Amino acid sequence: MAAVLEFDEVSVRRHPSTLLDRVTWTVEEDERWVILGPNGAGKTTLMQLASTQMHPSSGTVRILGQQLGKSDVFELRPRIGLTSAALADRIPWNETVRDVVVSAAYGVLGRWKEVYDQVDHDRAEDLLVEVGITGLADRIFGTLSEGEKKRVQIARSLMVDPELLLLDEPAAGLDLGGREDLVSTLSMLAFAPEAPATVLVSHHVEEIPPGFSHVLMLRAGRVVTAGLIDDELNEANLSATFGMPLTLEQNDGRYWARRRTRAAR
Repeated sequence: MAAVLEFDEVSVRRHPSTLLDRVTWTVEEDERWVILGPNGAGKTTLMQLASTQMHPSSGTVRILGQQLGKSDVFELRPRIGLTSAALADRIPWNETVRDVVVSAAYGVLGRWKEVYDQVDHDRAEDLLVEVGITGLADRIFGTLSEGEKKRVQIARSLMVDPELLLLDEPAAGLDLGGREDLVSTLSMLAFAPEAPATVLVSHHVEEIPPGFSHVLMLRAGRVVTAGLIDDELNEANLSATFGMPLTLEQNDGRYWARRRTRAAR
């Protein structure tokens, strides 16, 4: 399998802080990764590198075979699907859901005078069906619930058939029902054989969708562990990542973590 993301001894420094410290990590085209870590672990910085929004202070980042800093990022970005809070804030509140999704074909936020082919409209409609919100196509984006907005953003990120899908804390701000609906949608995408390589950032193991194959754990900018989720997501690694004794439970492809009590020891 070809690597879609390669980090080789990557560091990011913003005086006086080191945001990432010698991170080495590879994502192949058939893999679904979740990145776990506390606030300040370096998760957002890593995603900014992977989405070509930032360059490393040292080390090498290769995205879809192109080295960051030696390639045209404007050619790379259309090949990457991205959902993030920063991107969501830029979506016009009065845009219809259909237009929010289809406008990704031109890489713009907000319809203007661009003209779309029927194949673009058909693609947008198919994606709304795929993420379970076909009935919202004519709704105004600003009137949607947070969970509905997250699904619209995922549909938009898939509009250009990306080779790499980056999901930066997609469940943030959702209530329990919204989170579970989103996890179900992401699990469906993870199991789809035609889905792109995917990287999902989260603070919570409860948000890991079934079907995700690998985990990267970060603490203070450094890799705690990385590899197959069945091998690396355990109580010892999770406790080291979050800096406290934790218990971990798994059932039917889902995880739960709690602080370890004295009785549990």
